[in-house]
Order: sequence, then structure tokens, then C-alpha cells
Amino acid sequence: MKEAVSEWDKAIEYITGPKLWMELGQGLLQILLILLVSLLIIRIGSKIISKFFENRRRGPFQITARRESTLKKLVINTMTYIVYFTAFIMILEVFGIKIGPLLAGAGVAGLAIGFGAQNLVRDIISGFFIIFEDQFSVGDYVLTSGVEGFVEEIGLRTTKIKSWTGEINILPNGNVTQVTNYSIHNSIAVVDVRIAYENNIEYAEQVISELLEELPERYEQMTAIPELLGVDNLNASDIMMRIISETVPMEHWGVARAIRREVKQRLEEKGVEIPYPRIVMYSRHEEETRQEPS
Repeated sequence: MKEAVSEWDKAIEYITGPKLWMELGQGLLQILLILLVSLLIIRIGSKIISKFFENRRRGPFQITARRESTLKKLVINTMTYIVYFTAFIMILEVFGIKIGPLLAGAGVAGLAIGFGAQNLVRDIISGFFIIFEDQFSVGDYVLTSGVEGFVEEIGLRTTKIKSWTGEINILPNGNVTQVTNYSIHNSIAVVDVRIAYENNIEYAEQVISELLEELPERYEQMTAIPELLGVDNLNASDIMMRIISETVPMEHWGVARAIRREVKQRLEEKGVEIPYPRIVMYSRHEEETRQEPS
């Protein structure tokens, strides 16, 4: 009984004594130092990685800007994960937790939880092949898994796609099964121009063709002179002619709007009539009157 009371007194003395608080203070200081060094390593490492990719632009082995942005973000993210994991292990050691037995137990437990982490492994492997095969890169405009927008980030496990309305869509890499990339090759702007039946088609085509030759000087997004394909359809109240223009990737929407504006203004200046809906009405009474014998 006396031994139990003695142990209790020692415990009380240890808790209330300065030794415990000194140990807690030292531990807290070590943890803060570990976190500070980790943040410093991440910041310096990010600058070194960015500088490395900038130097690659002037080297003999150059890569495209879109692929450079993707690889740079991936390397920085990977470095960040490694630094944080190392800091976590060091913090555990500060608390007196032995890492060796934990790692040995993790190897055995990994077999047990491996079946539940199949999706995680699939996402990581899929992310590797997305980058290795250059399916898409940061800044590309893509359509995948029902999501359309600009690629903001490609990580080890997920891909972030920003819709043109501002939403950020986070997709597991394993769900990226089919991709439509609009940013690799040049785009095509398609513009349909409608004129009234009363116009001279040859004159209208001449007016539009002369305009199209002037446009590449005004719009640098065009890679060639737009082409007038001719009459594409005969509608109820108008004649439809089609224009196509090759543009740099993802600029076809803006170029199409510009062509519509330019064509409309030029047709008005040259007196080519823009069509409007028409309805021709016949009076049945008048038709029967004309058919009666005189």
C-alpha cells in the first residue's frame, strides 16, 4: 500500500514539477521547427523546380508549354507529399512513438487493406499514363466523363477541370476513360450566312469573298484566309451560304462571332438584303371568284 502511495506521489510530483513542462516545451519547439523547415523546403524546392523548367526552355531538349506546366505542377505536388510525410514521421518520433514497428505493421496491414485501396491504385496508375501518353495537359480544353472545360491541374490521384462558367470539377483519374481534347490541333470556325432570294447570288459571293481576304490582317487568330464554300441550303425564305475558317486552337468561337459581324456590315454596305421571315397568304374567296366563268 505504501509503495502504491509512493508511486502516486511521484506521478503527482512529476506532473506538477518543472521537468514535464520543460519536456513539453522542447517537444512543441521541435514540432514547430519541423513544420517551419518543411514549409521552407517546399517553398525553396518549388522555386528550384520552376527555375529548372525555365532553363529547359533554352536547352536543346525543349517541351511544349502545356506539357511543361503539367509536369511542373506534378513534380511540385509530389515533392510536397514527400516532405509532409517525412515531417509527420518526425513528429511521431518527437512523441516517442517508434516508427520501425509501425512500418513493419503497415507492411502486414497493407495486404489487408490493399483490396480496399484498389480504386486509389487505379487512380494513380491512370494519372501516370495520362501524363506519360500526353493525353491532355494543364490549360487544355477537354471533354471527359460528361465534364467539359479547361484542365486546371493533373495530380497523382485526381484531375481538376474548370468549366467555362467557373465550376471546378474534380475527377478521379481512374474515371477518365475517354477524352476529347480540343486544344491540340487547330480549330475550325463554321459560319452560316443567309441572304434573301431576291439577291444576285454571284454578286453576294463576290462581296463575301473580297471581305474574307481582308480578315486575316485584322484577326491574328486566323491561320489562313477563310473559305466560302458556296450555297449550302435553300430554305423557305432565304439562301444559306457557309464559310469556314481555320484558327489557332480554341479560338474558333471568337473568330466565328467576328466573321458574322464583318459579313453583316459588308452586306449592308453593298446593298445585299438580309432575309426575314415571310408568309404568303391566299384568299380562298378570291381564288374561287377567278375560277367562275365570265
